[in-house]
Amino acid sequence: MRSLDRLIAGRLGVLVAGLAGAGLPLAFAPLDWAVLAVLAPAVLFAVAALAPRRRALQAGYAFGLGQFGVGVSWVFVSINDYGGAGPVLSALVTLLFVAFLALFPMLAVALGRVAGRSPGQRLLVTLPAAWVAVEWLRTWLFTGFPWLFVGYAALDTPLSGLAPVVGVLGLSALLVLLAGAAAWLVIAPGWRRGASVAALAVAVLAAGLAADRAVWTEPRGEPVRAALIQGNFSQDIKWDPAQLERIQTRYAELTAEHAGADLVLWPETAIPRRFDTVQPYLEQVAGRVREAGGTLVLGVPYREWAPDGGTLHNSVVVLGEERSVYHKRHLVPYGEYVPFRDLFGRSLDFLGAPMADYTPGPRPEPLAVDDRLHLGATVCYEVAYPVAVRRTAGAVDLLVNVSNDAWFGDSLAPHQHLQKARMRSAEAGRWMLRATNTGITAVIGPDGEVVERRPQFEVTTLVTEVERRSGATPYARIGDGPLLGLLAGALVLPGGLRWYARRRRASAAD
Repeated sequence: MRSLDRLIAGRLGVLVAGLAGAGLPLAFAPLDWAVLAVLAPAVLFAVAALAPRRRALQAGYAFGLGQFGVGVSWVFVSINDYGGAGPVLSALVTLLFVAFLALFPMLAVALGRVAGRSPGQRLLVTLPAAWVAVEWLRTWLFTGFPWLFVGYAALDTPLSGLAPVVGVLGLSALLVLLAGAAAWLVIAPGWRRGASVAALAVAVLAAGLAADRAVWTEPRGEPVRAALIQGNFSQDIKWDPAQLERIQTRYAELTAEHAGADLVLWPETAIPRRFDTVQPYLEQVAGRVREAGGTLVLGVPYREWAPDGGTLHNSVVVLGEERSVYHKRHLVPYGEYVPFRDLFGRSLDFLGAPMADYTPGPRPEPLAVDDRLHLGATVCYEVAYPVAVRRTAGAVDLLVNVSNDAWFGDSLAPHQHLQKARMRSAEAGRWMLRATNTGITAVIGPDGEVVERRPQFEVTTLVTEVERRSGATPYARIGDGPLLGLLAGALVLPGGLRWYARRRRASAAD
């Protein structure tokens, strides 16, 4: 074994894998050092392919600790600054969360090693496939945490044109395939392998450039004039009852300045009270907007009444001639509800859960403003779920996302969150209007590019004009099914071929 191989396979490899994991979040917003989305997994794959099994698993876990320790450090900000838990308890909860998430890269290493036997097979087939399979697992396991997918780093690269074709998981697959090929070349250099890796990189680049020229959706009807309101109330005062009148006054005044827009969009829980308790105020403001020819759309807690007390939702409400409501489907565990509430009681409310847990809404449907305009609505964190947008993408005119990123202060989270919203726009081929409480309020084009944005922590309004669009992208039509089939084949086929070869040898011996 060469000296480089010995270093990679030894204890130093675990340390280097941990450092590579810590570097991976730098590939995402706000730094966008996209090359690290290839280099960081390449380091992990090299160690995982060469090291003994135990060392490889240690490297996978070390990588995960680095990846999530840096990438979701904002969890500490949320719990400490706004949950009131104090630095010790906040640090403990954050560390436990990171320690749990670090199991996923370790699982990818375990799957990749079991499915592939030779270093080359692992690097070029099974480790990349296992990585993407585990990212997909994170979209739904334990309600999902689809954060820091490698594919998001491709947004500002020549590969971004592939987003409406293969989605974020498909982009992840391409980047980790390049990572595996790069590790293969480093481990066993040679001009033929170098030429093969270069050819793969050129092919991927050419596919991205070709896809970027394709037009999947097209403008339809008159453009929509919109005013996005950023009220800028920090989380430590937002839910203070003494601030309610001030909050209502600010949103009413900002809205009055732009009541002539077709849509006036307020952020998530813009008015931090249940809809029924502030309905007279909201109807008054919405009435003025309607008189000027527009419609008010806002995020607000919304109770559906029933004999047993009903259910509380985190919702988007359209206050047009007819009222229509979207209820958030993908809730944040402990942030919006406490699992096993009967067991924990109110002991975990410092993590951010409301006084009454939210209930997830039904399968999303287009949110009607009128018979000519239908919105694809998402609330806050659920814009991180590809399926949350894809299910209705072909049936809506444009996307709206309302959020309250005040929970995360001046951390990485608001920038990462905006990047996920950008990917959803690119996957769907739709404009997105994104209104947030403290920023980053933005208008995103159908190619995922930010057309206009407003700074964080300012009281401001973003006035824009966007296109309604029709048609469906390939990804909106077919989703991740074909990719998942390829991943299953990549993980199962090598083992199947080995089994078949053993049977042939046994038959020949008989």
